[in-house]
Amino acid sequence: MNAEIEPLDDLNDEALQLLMKELGVAKTARFLQQFTTGSGNYTEERKELFKDWTLEDVLEETRRRRGNRNA
Repeated sequence: MNAEIEPLDDLNDEALQLLMKELGVAKTARFLQQFTTGSGNYTEERKELFKDWTLEDVLEETRRRRGNRNA
């Protein structure tokens, strides 16, 4: 018995079409997001982004974003 193996791209396209038909675009996107892995190294990126921040800077930004509620 020789089963022909469908290319993975074709299978993915078919599955995506079925999901969108049954769930709609928004729910399909939400479903697929759970399987998406990020890239890069956020720990290192965060160190670089906030290397010059002080505790007071963090508190000030938090207050600003909260609109000074619970400050």
